[in-house]
Amino acid sequence: MTSWLPDIKEGKSPLYIRVADQIEDAIMAGDLQAGAKLPPQRNLAYDIGVTIGTISRAYSLLHERGLVSGEVGRGTYVRSRPEIASQDANDPATVSFAGTRPFHPPPGKIRFDSTAAPDVGQNQIIASVINEIMRDHPREIASYTRSFPDHWSEAGARWLSYSKWTPAIDSVVPTLGAHAGVMAIISSLTSPGDRIVFEHMTYSQISRAAGLIGRRSSLVDSDDFGVLPEDFERVCLQQHPKIAFFMSSAQNPTLATLPLDRRREIADIAHRHNVWLIEDNLYGAMNKKDIPLIAELAPDRTFVIDGLSKSVAAGVRGGWVACPPHFAQRVRIAHKMITGGLPFMLAELCSRLVLSGEAERIWERCREEINAREALAKEILAGYDFNSNPDIPFLWLKLPEPWLSATFKNAVLADGVLIDDEDEFRAGRSGKITHRVRIGFSSPHTREDVSNGLKVVRRLLENGSAGYDSLA
Repeated sequence: MTSWLPDIKEGKSPLYIRVADQIEDAIMAGDLQAGAKLPPQRNLAYDIGVTIGTISRAYSLLHERGLVSGEVGRGTYVRSRPEIASQDANDPATVSFAGTRPFHPPPGKIRFDSTAAPDVGQNQIIASVINEIMRDHPREIASYTRSFPDHWSEAGARWLSYSKWTPAIDSVVPTLGAHAGVMAIISSLTSPGDRIVFEHMTYSQISRAAGLIGRRSSLVDSDDFGVLPEDFERVCLQQHPKIAFFMSSAQNPTLATLPLDRRREIADIAHRHNVWLIEDNLYGAMNKKDIPLIAELAPDRTFVIDGLSKSVAAGVRGGWVACPPHFAQRVRIAHKMITGGLPFMLAELCSRLVLSGEAERIWERCREEINAREALAKEILAGYDFNSNPDIPFLWLKLPEPWLSATFKNAVLADGVLIDDEDEFRAGRSGKITHRVRIGFSSPHTREDVSNGLKVVRRLLENGSAGYDSLA
């Protein structure tokens, strides 16, 4: 048994997270070797002066991170490096890359881990438009995209329009979805080592992708109304970021919407500290309000992102970026370099869907379905604390004691439902703990599936963690 002890004097995160982080660091540094037995929970609690409950939660967190294994009565042991690296790589339920969501989810599960547009029969409309493109442009289909017709950007300008704001057509760049658009901006405006600001909880795939190309994350605090401008200024003063990535409306996963006064403050701070802004309006555009975009307040340094994946069809994977003046060509070139180029079929399909009005009609049908499913969620989960919006295909659920986010995710999975725990949305290593999970209800095929999945969630919330047996 190891005599190593964690040092938890420093840090602001909860004690159990400090203990878990210290043990993880020791494992990765080799101070705790594979096969080493961790101290019994009661002994470690006594040695470092905390409660046994703190150590129990820390050990549970280490189990969830895949760093240790053990059984009741036998003890807790450090897993070998190959085990840690693979994270049960042969099990499709656990294969992931720099995140918690599986690449290949287990079959037969109700999927609440996606927010793609619901199936409302849009495949028939899309198939018809594709046939028209094949008929009208046979040569373009057989070749690489060499030019960008104006109507591709015109469609983007129309789809990106929000409230009283409409971007100039020559500022719009068609992209392979919103994610590719964001990465094109980051690639064109930053260099390896530069810092990008993210909220603690956000669409973390951007921060992870940025990390892969050598950019560093800086985290800014938020509350129920979104980013705290005073903390954004603190980060700008101390860490000198190049870009900030924000979702100003219907933020993923919290659903927070920035009030107008905060938008003005953020625009002012960005100007004073020469920080570029990426305003992801993918969900915000689904919940149209009269509140101005940050881009209206700081048009010279704000890039606006939107696409069709949440409101029309995720499989189409089309999107657009509206750039500040004179940056469209720079972003277009960066997008080509990091993606290999924009397929003619995709860009033409997206533009025809938007310009014909079919995209808007599909979205109206999706909105009706999302409204009905959100109402169903409110009914089934009544009495529990969660954020939701009738037009947005997910909710942000607060877990009652003693549930931990990852433990609840595993418990729900054992009962046949996939959800996202809070770790899926961490933009970096953060001590901010919310004890929440995101439940996306747009992917199940029927409302009956949605109802059945939500009832599984409620049953576990009511029964508590005593009804779930993990490797404690």
